[in-house]
Amino acid sequence: MGRTLENKKQIVAGLKNSLETATFAFAINYRGLTVSEITDLRTRLRAKGAVCKVTKNTFMGKAIEGNEKWTAMESLLKDSAAFILVQEDVGGAVKAYQEFQKATKKTEVIGAVMDGKLLTQAQFKDVADLPSKEQLYSQIAGAVNSIVSNIAVLVQEIPTGVARAVQAVADKQAA
Repeated sequence: MGRTLENKKQIVAGLKNSLETATFAFAINYRGLTVSEITDLRTRLRAKGAVCKVTKNTFMGKAIEGNEKWTAMESLLKDSAAFILVQEDVGGAVKAYQEFQKATKKTEVIGAVMDGKLLTQAQFKDVADLPSKEQLYSQIAGAVNSIVSNIAVLVQEIPTGVARAVQAVADKQAA
């Protein structure tokens, strides 16, 4: 029994909703993956604020239709494509996919879209080199901690400097 027209419209509407919140998308050829492997990939991606949508290319084509942000994805609608839509942590999501790919060796990236532009493989690799959200947070925390430490040293140095100056004046007057 096939899908009803209403069911198809719901699928397309769900894809549109996912695309509205996404900032980055890439398509992978998922041929050969088992259900448990797809589930593993989805779990890894969910932790990074991304979702993996396995859907017919025609449904995704309808979902991106008229949306300038995602029309570049049309060229990715081929073969057995799964679409990874990233809402939050772009670098983390790409790294999670790469770890999955390294473990399974069954998928390959077909292409990626960001800000309405189709990315080259080199640009996709550059995105993969971005630090994850957790790494950025730790870098910011380290920078803030460094600033606070420097301020603490300076604040401590002021009374010490004043004390030395007063002592020098007292020593000069005593002599």
